[in-house]
Amino acid sequence: MKIAVAGATGFIGQALVAHLGATGHRVVRLVRRGADASRGDVTWDPSKGVLDPAALDGVQAVVNLAGEPVAERWTADRKRRIKSSRVEGTTLIAKTLVGLARPPRVLVNASAIGIYGDRGDEVLDESAKPGTGFLADVAQAWEASAAPAVERGIRTVLARFGIVLGAAGGALEKMLPPFKLGAGGRLGSGKQWMSWVTLDDVVAAIDYAITSDRVSGPVNVVAPNPVTNADFTHELGHALHRPAVATVPAFALRFAYGEMGEAVLLASQRVVPAALQRAGFLFKHTILGDALKQIPLGR
Repeated sequence: MKIAVAGATGFIGQALVAHLGATGHRVVRLVRRGADASRGDVTWDPSKGVLDPAALDGVQAVVNLAGEPVAERWTADRKRRIKSSRVEGTTLIAKTLVGLARPPRVLVNASAIGIYGDRGDEVLDESAKPGTGFLADVAQAWEASAAPAVERGIRTVLARFGIVLGAAGGALEKMLPPFKLGAGGRLGSGKQWMSWVTLDDVVAAIDYAITSDRVSGPVNVVAPNPVTNADFTHELGHALHRPAVATVPAFALRFAYGEMGEAVLLASQRVVPAALQRAGFLFKHTILGDALKQIPLGR
């Protein structure tokens, strides 16, 4: 297949592009800078509405992973960029696809489990209503931006990613330094749920969403067994053969990271992948301890 990938240079995007290329697909990377014409890269600029429709002619699938990083202290300007990078990019892609004489069969558009807000111990599948807060508002606007593709009859998958685990990026890369020093431990009470998934399973789930007509609409891309923060930190310490007995008080996280600390580090989301499992997708990693053993952590 000929598959276009936006956000191809990011943590998930790089792994996905490598996988698709290795399995025989032709990948068209949509990049904002540093395009390599010899590889067939296409330059786009969501903030200016720049995307040449001809670049997507003949594409059979589009995967949109583009978006400003969330895990930094939020200023008013960063919050604006977090939202606009997602909404503008998705809007541009969806409207461009609608205008094609031969639109692709499927659009896989990134979203996030942040759409559910802070929900305590509630078990959340795709039928759960959106929550409240900045990230929930962003995710709802993000998903709504794909509506033109849905209305055009393009099978649209809204991939709500959880905490993606891989050694070369994402949340785990930020966690590893203190844990390797033996200074890791739970955040706040440690009772908040963490819905994790390995990078390998994320790539496999996107591939499955591209090829399986049984997958459409909101899809939680998380492993079947979420864990509490206390259990997560225990398992990570065990995998690294380091103690994980430190505690970072909630007030310290709020002081250091402000609103982001509350929404990302202390919020509880107990999310399950009901839609993927109904569609027949099989996760490679379902138990956190076993998954961490398979990730090169540089112990």
